[in-house]
Amino acid sequence: MHRFIHRATDLRFIRTPLAAALASALAFHAPVRAEATLPAVEVKARQDAATLHLDEPGTTGSRTGVTARELPASIEGIDSTTIRERGDHTVMEAITRATGVTGVGAGGNGSMSFSTRGFSGTNSVGLAEDGVRLSTGAGTQTYPADSWGYERIEVLRGPASVVYGSGTVGATINAVRKAPSRDTSAEALLGIGTDGTGRVGLGGSGALGENASFRIDAYGHTTDGQRDLGNANGSKVMSTLHLQPRSDLRIELLADYSKQKPERYWGTPLDKGRIDSSLRKENYNVSDSIIAYEDKRLRARVEWQANDWLSLRNEAYYFEANRHWKNVEQYSLDSTTRTVDRSDYLEIKHHLEQTGNRLEAGIRSAQHRAVVGWEVATVSFRHTNNAPYGGASTVAARNPVHGVWGSPDPTLPKFDTRSHLNALYAEDAWQFSEKWLLMAGIRHDSAKVSRDELVSGTDFDKTLHGNAWRLGLTHHLTPATSVYAQASAGHDPVTSIITMNLRNRDFSLTKGRQVETGIKQSLDKGLGEWTAAIFRIDKDDIITRDPLKPALSVQGGSQHSQGFELSAALTPWKNWRFEGNYTRLQARYDELMEAGGVDRAGNRPTDVPEQVANLWAHYRIGPVQASLGGRYVGKRYADNANTVALPSYAVADAVLTWKHDNRTTLRLLGRNLTDKVYATTSYGSQQLVLGQGRSFEVVAEVKF
Repeated sequence: MHRFIHRATDLRFIRTPLAAALASALAFHAPVRAEATLPAVEVKARQDAATLHLDEPGTTGSRTGVTARELPASIEGIDSTTIRERGDHTVMEAITRATGVTGVGAGGNGSMSFSTRGFSGTNSVGLAEDGVRLSTGAGTQTYPADSWGYERIEVLRGPASVVYGSGTVGATINAVRKAPSRDTSAEALLGIGTDGTGRVGLGGSGALGENASFRIDAYGHTTDGQRDLGNANGSKVMSTLHLQPRSDLRIELLADYSKQKPERYWGTPLDKGRIDSSLRKENYNVSDSIIAYEDKRLRARVEWQANDWLSLRNEAYYFEANRHWKNVEQYSLDSTTRTVDRSDYLEIKHHLEQTGNRLEAGIRSAQHRAVVGWEVATVSFRHTNNAPYGGASTVAARNPVHGVWGSPDPTLPKFDTRSHLNALYAEDAWQFSEKWLLMAGIRHDSAKVSRDELVSGTDFDKTLHGNAWRLGLTHHLTPATSVYAQASAGHDPVTSIITMNLRNRDFSLTKGRQVETGIKQSLDKGLGEWTAAIFRIDKDDIITRDPLKPALSVQGGSQHSQGFELSAALTPWKNWRFEGNYTRLQARYDELMEAGGVDRAGNRPTDVPEQVANLWAHYRIGPVQASLGGRYVGKRYADNANTVALPSYAVADAVLTWKHDNRTTLRLLGRNLTDKVYATTSYGSQQLVLGQGRSFEVVAEVKF
């Protein structure tokens, strides 16, 4: 969207002593099947036992329904109970507690951009809801933003192109909705906090007649913010209707609507390469600035169990996204005069419509769980802007007079694109013996893009093709312990596919390959669960410069990442519970040349930390629970030259919970208790987006 969106097997380093070894809790609850020939066994789990839910089936890691323990890949998630317990009201807050995931969201990418396993941004880390992705236009994703209404939020680390298509070499994040139930229930959340923060969430489910059930979730929030011009608000409604006219036929209809007006903040300029903490609460945007997102979603799902071994599923959907930015986005600090020069008076509008369908057959036998499917989508996108974004002004570094937006360049529709996306895929989980499972998957994607230039008239058509595969083997050493190994391949676009321009029309998809091995184990006596993984990812055909013609951009660059990940959820003593994770990573460019023939080989990609750790400790006394959480993110770089560093940071959070009764819970949330000044990401090489300062909030949760 904006100019900065497109910036573009030796594991000896793992010997460094681990700084942490405990992990984020995963996810979802489903009944455990027992053999009918076995006698009934009563199992008493310890109260508040910590678990990663390794034996629960899911659809994020594979569409075959294998459990997390069976899957030969790294998958992790956070369920709604844990999200509420930690006070994580946004998807960004919730998922950055997962192993190795950091947020690199900013105003220019919709604030829904992530980094993991050495790869960053919306073209390498995909975002989905219930397994369906909205196409990324101009590097921007804006939905789902709030965590209310979701049963769990999961992350499948490593190339996920077999399941989700292009743009997922680093990982895919999937938000799984709460499902309708015929049991009548309702829940509410009410929060009030510092900086004029307020939020309310309502949700309910119940029966409609003899064959139907529904689920409705509504959420709204507002805040004055910690900075000047920091006010923000948003609201959404999610609705699901479940129909089951026959035992072998299920129908679901979904309709959602969301509006957001995020904080109009584009970062803080550096002072001679360093963060000036005295400017923490300053905002150099104009007073009439705008950031606004509107999302509409309709979906219909039908599933027919044709017989004991065959099921047919079809899902049709319509998505619409409208976005508007009108801001001054670039700032440069003059340390001598203590003034800030402002430039890039941008106004940009997106209108995106996506219509799609997924038809899938599920095949089951004594040894096989397989799926075969076809996905098709049509995406139309209009980009309106005022390029070349003229305008300039100067304001004081402290207490600036914001002024109003004004540009000599008119805002006009600049281009339309129409994209036709097709994918064929097949996947099988073959249980060829009691202790061995072989998983294989393959997928072919094609994208035909037609771009109409409304000003220059240089229209063009382009077709891209990509193949992805995964082959993994899981061995159950014992019922509680499994080890696995896998190799996989996927692909990323060099820029958002549906908004490719004339400059990158001739580029193909980049290619990613991963090898990974790991272990997943449940400990005896309900002590908890842990997982560990070692991986390496190589990515080829990234954009570089022609060595003989440094002004010419070509494909042929490469990069790699390799690392170690550890996660665990433990209950070592009565009333104590721990969750945490640790990632040690090395990421480097193997071949990259930039303008002027400057060689960046050996440098680290932007926004990639080499160490990330999370830890939560909970202690319960009767109805009261005290929780303390810590998060560490290592040093990152804002440029490929590795000359502008984002310092490492550690942030501490705390929650005091009082469970008044089975229906009412009160929480006191404290964020960034030490009021640490830190940067979450960069916006350009001389402007950093600062994290939130210390805040407090009281939240009431009620079940009816």
